[in-house]
Amino acid sequence: MPTVTTSTRPVHARATILRAPALPNLPWRDRPAGCDDLLWRHPANPILGRNPIPQGSCVYNSAVVPFRDGFAGVFRVDYKNTLPFLHVGWSGDGLDWTLEHEQIEFVQPNGTLARLGYGYDPRVTPIDGEFIVAWCNEFRGPTIGLARTTDFRTFHQLENAFVPFNRNGVLFPKKIKGLYTLLHRP
Repeated sequence: MPTVTTSTRPVHARATILRAPALPNLPWRDRPAGCDDLLWRHPANPILGRNPIPQGSCVYNSAVVPFRDGFAGVFRVDYKNTLPFLHVGWSGDGLDWTLEHEQIEFVQPNGTLARLGYGYDPRVTPIDGEFIVAWCNEFRGPTIGLARTTDFRTFHQLENAFVPFNRNGVLFPKKIKGLYTLLHRP
């Protein structure tokens, strides 16, 4: 289980370059002719429409990673009642997505299943053969929730990384001196 340590000291670190293999199935499109923008949209945007599942009205902040022969992801789906929940999505090509209609249920340390009060801003980080999901969780206010999965079917919830009030945690994709590093916004 990841252990999270906190510090309020300023961190002075030297730059580290992470190198990873190219993703041959990434649906990349070259810069359109005549475009001098730093970033440009894929011509298929928006990838997901307004109502990706019956109870949903829109999708924000998708967290997608290569998985097996395609892609898997955790998606924030805002329901028609305006509450955000986390759903799993699947794609073979990164463009055509199917989202699970049921929100993610998390296996608690005691083995029971639980749904979130709400969840948004998911991030997925592959590390050491599994995927760690960080998101803004509801626990007496916003906090950073953490879970681990190897198959995007079963999610084992870990302790909240930081108790209220905190959100938008991003796990560094490599352990540093054997420890996980999480950037966060109190």
